[in-house]
Formats: sequence, structure tokens, C-alpha cells
Amino acid sequence: MNHDNIVKKVCKELGLTQKELAERIGVAEGTVNRWASNPDSIPEQSTKMFELLIENKRLREKEEKIKNIFKLIDDLRSH
Repeated sequence: MNHDNIVKKVCKELGLTQKELAERIGVAEGTVNRWASNPDSIPEQSTKMFELLIENKRLREKEEKIKNIFKLIDDLRSH
């Protein structure tokens, strides 16, 4: 994943505003706003953190789907 609008991508994927993202990661809102408008200013550690936030969300979604599949199987077995 490159830096191109990663802040905007994270906000969209997680359904957060830039202010909410700033609160979540413990930085000033202005920092997130600056990163959103100038992706080259994002420190590498922050880029990796953003990538992990997206990956975590996607893994949680997959986990939920798997749980639903197992629940369906259990429901079918009980009928």
C-alpha cells in the first residue's frame, strides 16, 4: 500500500472522521489533517499503523463471517 491518501482510505474503511481517527491514534487533529493533504509527510511507522488498522478491520469482518457460517451449520444440525 502506498501513501496516496492512506488517511482518507483509513477513515473511509473504518467509518471515521479525521478528528475521530486523530483521537483514536492519539495525535492532534491537525496532524491527521496535514497527513491527509500531504501523504508524503506521514511517518513510516504511522503508515504501517494505518495499514494494520485496515487489515485488522478486514480480519474482524472475516472472523464475523466465519462465526456466522458456523452458527448456520449448528442451526442446520439442530433441525
